[in-house]
Amino acid sequence: MTALAAAYAECAARARSHYENFPIGSWMVPRRVRDHLAAVYAFARLADDVADEGDLSANERLARLDEIEEHLLACAADPESAREPLFLALGHTIVSLRLPVEPFRNLLTAFRRDAAGESRRFATFDDVLAYCAYSANPVGRIVLGLFRQLDAERAARSDDVCTALQLTNFLQDVRSDFVTRDRIYLPDEDLGRFPGSRVSIETGRLTPGFRDCLAFEVERTRGFFTRGLTLADMVEGRLRHEVRLFANGGLAILDRIEAADYDVLTHRPSLGRSDLARLLWKELWT
Repeated sequence: MTALAAAYAECAARARSHYENFPIGSWMVPRRVRDHLAAVYAFARLADDVADEGDLSANERLARLDEIEEHLLACAADPESAREPLFLALGHTIVSLRLPVEPFRNLLTAFRRDAAGESRRFATFDDVLAYCAYSANPVGRIVLGLFRQLDAERAARSDDVCTALQLTNFLQDVRSDFVTRDRIYLPDEDLGRFPGSRVSIETGRLTPGFRDCLAFEVERTRGFFTRGLTLADMVEGRLRHEVRLFANGGLAILDRIEAADYDVLTHRPSLGRSDLARLLWKELWT
């Protein structure tokens, strides 16, 4: 096995070790794209782990993220200069597919905000969207680049899907984000609009205000998915299936939240492997 093949294999192993974050849609990715997707995922996983590393101080986490960016820029300029397998693979992916480096750097910007504790509270929904523009949307743009289908119009619709997926994750994890990370991703303006919702997050006790707040957030998030789903008709090949799988998976989680009467405080609405298999089956046969 060549050094490059071994590097891609290591990235793939990292992806498989985090099944819950490497969704079933990837099963349908063409073989020619799988190694590249694994390299991208391994990069994002590394940076995310550093940003949340509890044994390091904020300054230490930020310093390590700076090092990751240095490795990123170096491997994008010359893949063979990379000393670590991850960056050897990533560099070849960026160069061979002529991917823009900016989305990768934008992801690091989001991770820096997390590491510095700047993303614990948001005043407005526009602030949440600005965070998503760095934490989520670059991923969709990178994937479009992997399939050689990146342009401004497709990128805009991809942003809708990625933002919706990020918002859905925020809704799933309202209570755990607060308890384990002291983060509240619901904007202050919405919490103020629905009295009792902030107290629910802080105490874990469901209130009518919190239910109303979640109902509002769920419906708004569905709007992003609706706009984003038009991307499926704008892309070619298997990527159409990928877009629908991710969007419909997110919509299914929103349905679960609604079916639970918006109680995300005592349990986390999610999809299991059987749910994902059903989504895949439906996509293949419709």
